[in-house]
Amino acid sequence: MTKYLKIINRSISVYSLISKLLLCLLLLCTGCDNSPWNNPYPNQDSAKNIYYDSFSERPKHLDPVSSYSSNEYVFLGQIYEPPLQYHFFKRPYELIPLTATGLPKAEYFDKNGEVLEEDANPENIDRVKYKISIKPDILYQPHPAFAKNASGKYLYHDLNEKKLNNIHSISDFDTVGTRKLLAKDYVYQIKRMVHPSVHSPIAGLMAKYILGLNEFGEELSKLEKDKSGSNYIDLNSVELPGARVIDDTTFEITLSQKYPQFLYWLSMSFFAPMPWEADYFYSQEGMTEKNITLDWYPVGTGPFMLSENNPNLRMVLERNPNFRGEAFPSVGESGDQESGLLDDAGKKMPFIDKAIYSLEKESIPAWNKFLQGYYDTSGIVSDSFDQAVQFSIQGDAELTNEMREKGVQLSTAVTTSTYYMGFNMVDDVIGGDSERARLLRRAISIAVDYEEYISIFANGRGQPAQGPIPPGIFGNVEGEEGVNPYVYKWQGDKPVRHSIEHAKELLAQAGYPDGRDKISGKQLVLNLDSPAAGPGSKASFDWMRKQFAKLGINLVIRATDYNRFQEKMRKGTAQIFQWGWNADYPDPENFFFLLYGQNAKIDHNGENAANYKNVEFDKLFNQMKSMSNNTERQDVINKMIEIVRRDAPWLWGFHPVGFSLHHQWYKNAKPNLMANNTLKYKRIEPRLRTDSRSAWNQPIWWPIALIAILAIILLLPAIISYRRKEREAIL
Repeated sequence: MTKYLKIINRSISVYSLISKLLLCLLLLCTGCDNSPWNNPYPNQDSAKNIYYDSFSERPKHLDPVSSYSSNEYVFLGQIYEPPLQYHFFKRPYELIPLTATGLPKAEYFDKNGEVLEEDANPENIDRVKYKISIKPDILYQPHPAFAKNASGKYLYHDLNEKKLNNIHSISDFDTVGTRKLLAKDYVYQIKRMVHPSVHSPIAGLMAKYILGLNEFGEELSKLEKDKSGSNYIDLNSVELPGARVIDDTTFEITLSQKYPQFLYWLSMSFFAPMPWEADYFYSQEGMTEKNITLDWYPVGTGPFMLSENNPNLRMVLERNPNFRGEAFPSVGESGDQESGLLDDAGKKMPFIDKAIYSLEKESIPAWNKFLQGYYDTSGIVSDSFDQAVQFSIQGDAELTNEMREKGVQLSTAVTTSTYYMGFNMVDDVIGGDSERARLLRRAISIAVDYEEYISIFANGRGQPAQGPIPPGIFGNVEGEEGVNPYVYKWQGDKPVRHSIEHAKELLAQAGYPDGRDKISGKQLVLNLDSPAAGPGSKASFDWMRKQFAKLGINLVIRATDYNRFQEKMRKGTAQIFQWGWNADYPDPENFFFLLYGQNAKIDHNGENAANYKNVEFDKLFNQMKSMSNNTERQDVINKMIEIVRRDAPWLWGFHPVGFSLHHQWYKNAKPNLMANNTLKYKRIEPRLRTDSRSAWNQPIWWPIALIAILAIILLLPAIISYRRKEREAIL
C-alpha cells in the first residue's frame, strides 16, 4: 500500500510540475512589462533626452588644427567654436557670426599703408586686414587644464611620472576648472598651424595668405631644436605679423593678398580657439604615453563636450554645463515655416542633453537598429534602398509603405559635390581647342546618358550637372536659364538630353561619321583610364562602353592601380578619366579653380586634372574670385560657364543627392551640407520614441509556447508508460 501511495504522489508531482511550467509560460507571455527585451540601452534612459546615432570609422584626430575628415567633424563641430558658422536654414549657404559679434569686413591697404576701396584693383592691394571681435563671457568646458588652487596656481601644470602614476584618463583628475574665451586663444590656434610637432593639412595654403606665417613656422622649428626637457613652445611669446591680439575680445588677421574666400575658412575648426593652458597641459611628459592628448580629449566652448571616447565601442557627447546658450533661428527660406522647421524659433539651444554614437562596422546591423527605433536617423545603403524608397511615375523619390507606416520621414538634398568625366586637353585626339575636338567632346557629352547612369548605379540619387557649380552654391542657375544648351534642350518644364542622332551629326562634323575617321576609315578608339578594378567595376565599365558604342566609338578601359593612375594624370598620358570634387566651402571659386590654367596638373601638379587652358576663362576667373556675391559677379560667372560649356573639357556628370531617413520623434531635420555644428539644432521627443520602440519590438512568444507544449506532449507517453510499469510492479 505504501509503495502504491508513493507512485500516486510521484504522478501528482509530475503533473504539478507540468502545471507550474504552463503557468510560468503564461505569466511570461502576459505579465511582463512593455520594455523591449532587445533594447541595447538601459531601460532607465528611455525617457531621457538622448540622441542615438552610429559611426563606422573611428576618428583619428580630435585636435581641430589637424582634423580634415568628415567622420571627425561629427564630433569636433559640436565641441569647438570658430568665429563664424553657416545659417542652418538659408540656401545658398550664408555665413553668420558664431562667437564673433558680426561678420568681419575686409580693409584693403596699398604698399604705403593707404586705405583702398573694396573694388580696388587686386594688383594694387598689398595688405588685407580682418578685425574680429568676439562675444564676452563665453566659457570653456570644465577641464583639469584650467584647475587652480586657492592661491591661483594651476594644479596640473607640474605633472611628472610619479603624479601620473594613478592617472589613466582625463576623468582621473579630481579637479576641473574653466575660464573665459579670449581673443588670444584664436591667435594661438593660428600659430599652431605651423607648429613643428603638429601637422595641419591647411598650413601650406594659409602660409600663402596669412602674413608671415611661413617665416613664423621656420622660427618655431628653430625654437624646437633649441628647447631642452620640454615638449612645449610658448607661442604667446613669439609674434606673428599676420595674427595680432588687440585686446581681450578683439584680434586682427592680416593677409598678404586679397582673398574673399578667407571668411569661409573662419567657419572651420582649423580656426577654433585653443587655450594655451590646454596645449601646455597635454604637452607634459608622460601624457602622450597615456594617450591623454588633444587628439583624444578636446577642449572647447561649444554646446557639447566629449564625455566618453571609446572608438571601438561608442563615443558620447554631453551637454557642456558652461555653454552660454544660443537662440534657434527665427528665419529660413521659403517653405520652412509651413513645414514646421521654425517651430522652435527663438528657443534656447541645445535641446538634447546627450548624444550616443555606437560603432557599427557593418551597414545591415545599423539599418536594422534604425528600423527598431534604436537609432534616430539613418542613411540608405544600396542593399536597403528598395526597402526604404520607391520612385513615383513622375520620377520623384518617396518612401515605401513600410517606412510610412513607421512614421519615417525622408530628407533629400543635392550635395555640394560633383562627379565628372574629364578629357585630357593636351591629348592629340580628344584634347585641344580645335573645332574638331570640341565637336567630338560635345557628341560624347550627349551620348553618355547620365540620367540612366544615376538610375542604375546611384539608385536615382543624383542630379545631372549642367556645369561645374552644384545647386546651393552662388552662381548656380536653376530652371531653363541654367540648362547647358550643348547637351540639353528645355522641353515642357524640364531639360531633355539631345537625341543620339544629333550627337552623330556633331561627330560627323568632327570628321568621324559613324565613329570612323573620315580620311583613314578606321574606327575611332578612345581610352578611359581608371584606378578601379575588380568585379565590382565591370558593370559600370560595360555600361560606359555601350554609351560610346552608340556613336560607333570603341572605348578601351585601361584599369590600373591608383599609384600608376596618379602618375598618368601627373604626366598627362591619360586620355579620358573620371573624377570628383567635394566643396571645401560654398563658393564658385572652389569649383572654377578646377579648370583654371595655372592649376593644370601637368604643369603645376594642381587640381586642374583636365589640363584645361583658356585665356579668356583665366582672365574672368581672376576677376571673379575677388568679387562679392552680387549681380556683377553672377554676370562674370555666367560668361565663364558659357566658355567651359562650349569647350567641354568635362563631361559634366552629376551632383549626388544625399538621402537620409529620420524617425518622427526627430525634429529640425533639414540637411545642411556645409555646417558641421548641427547637433545643437536637433530636438527629440523621448516619449514618442519609447512608445514606438515598445510597439515595434514586442517579443513573439507563441513559438516558445508551442515548443513547450510539444515538449510536454512528447513527455506524456513516457509518463504514462512509467505509471503503468509502477502499477504492474505493485500488482
